[in-house]
Amino acid sequence: MPARGIINTKAIINVIGYLLIINAVMMLTALPFSIYYGGEDMMHLIISAAITGTAGMAMMFASKGNDNSDIKKREGFLIVALGWTFMALFGSLPYLISGAIPTFSGAIFETISGYTTTGASVLNDIESVPKGILFWRSTTQWIGGMGIIVLTIAILPILGIGGMEMFIAEAPGPTKDKIHPRIKETAKRLWAIYVILTGAETVLLMLCGMSFYDAINHSFATISTGGFSTKQDSIAYFNSGWIELVITLFMFFSGVNFTVLYFMLKGQGKKIWQNDEFRWYASIVLLISLMVLPVVLISTGAPVLNALRDTVFQIVSVITTTGFVTADYTQWSSFTTMLFFILLFSGASAGSTAGGIKIVRIVLLIKNGIAEFKRRIHPRAIIPVMMDRRSVPQTIIDNLLAFLFLYLIVFVFSSLVMTSMGMDFLSSIGAVATSLGNVGPGIGSVGPVNNFAHVPALGKVFLAFLMLLGRLELFTVLILFTPYFWKRY
Repeated sequence: MPARGIINTKAIINVIGYLLIINAVMMLTALPFSIYYGGEDMMHLIISAAITGTAGMAMMFASKGNDNSDIKKREGFLIVALGWTFMALFGSLPYLISGAIPTFSGAIFETISGYTTTGASVLNDIESVPKGILFWRSTTQWIGGMGIIVLTIAILPILGIGGMEMFIAEAPGPTKDKIHPRIKETAKRLWAIYVILTGAETVLLMLCGMSFYDAINHSFATISTGGFSTKQDSIAYFNSGWIELVITLFMFFSGVNFTVLYFMLKGQGKKIWQNDEFRWYASIVLLISLMVLPVVLISTGAPVLNALRDTVFQIVSVITTTGFVTADYTQWSSFTTMLFFILLFSGASAGSTAGGIKIVRIVLLIKNGIAEFKRRIHPRAIIPVMMDRRSVPQTIIDNLLAFLFLYLIVFVFSSLVMTSMGMDFLSSIGAVATSLGNVGPGIGSVGPVNNFAHVPALGKVFLAFLMLLGRLELFTVLILFTPYFWKRY
């Protein structure tokens, strides 16, 4: 029998209210672009922000006087899962009210794709969408990149909540590294790095010839590893080697653990190279680039420099789950299609804005497999799994194996669901893999030069749910559907 009084409901309502108010304020940041480009979507943004802000204030008023100082794990999980859900529901208002995306399934798909930094889209003519709405679309990725929950902890110390519980539930990856012992200070420093990278890329893209509007939109999408572009042809539209170089570098940086980036900015280079995951991440990008480049040269007949540009750009784009496109990798060969499909699962570093399984989990799985071979030969020996010159606790290995098993089960089940809706096999597994990994482009009819507009309405909603599952790394959402979560022990 479910226990009563085990969840601080008012605290949850109060924090979600704050989140909606932040959402409303962020909507209004699109107004200057709307006005500059004609103002056709100005009232749509104002109305959307007003509805969102009013709902947020109503939730705060309803929970007035609540003590937020004692948020525990249950409240943390609920705040994160419900917070992202409410943000998505209200975040879809600009699309619906403006008519840019007139259907609920399409609007909720686009919005969750933004907040989860997936980058999958249902828009068939992006250039025709009003500029203010497009900026809001990019902003949803920028908010979601580091996480709206971390944002709240960073800029709203008035909450006085148990921030660590929310950070653990929201922060991507199995990393426990902390930049600063106080979670509030950690969140501020993470966002400082995030803002610095965004500003730097914006300036560099403008120097490469982009307008300020295109530069800031693509910087939002790059640093968040989101991949929304202001152009239907994505980065291929600009056909600029310099633009691709800048975006490639910042995609790579955004796929690095932000703790490592912090030490990099402080000039502590030793800590970077001592990080096993970073070395694997850089090595994988280099190795796969060397594997794919000859295939691209043979299949396209392009000059070496052009082939190198497309190869490295697409590999970094997919492995960081950004999803920008300069070429259709599914046309290079069956080998590259399969390789890129595998990359849909990997993701970049834990503690980055990237989605996917994360390289640290793959590395730990490999090391645990090697250690298991050694244990078979020496059954009495104590053979630990080492990471960053430290022994990895068995609890983390157990969690890793459970996560990977659950990821596989969700992938298989979801692929069956999509095929039951009439999608072909390749498109189904491609759509599920890219949604669950928060990548954007997949294979089949949802490949890099296609989008998700043709997916059935119910399929769009289901894939949006998978995006949320992937962004919050399965457990945060799925635990809410277990009886254990709701019982008092």
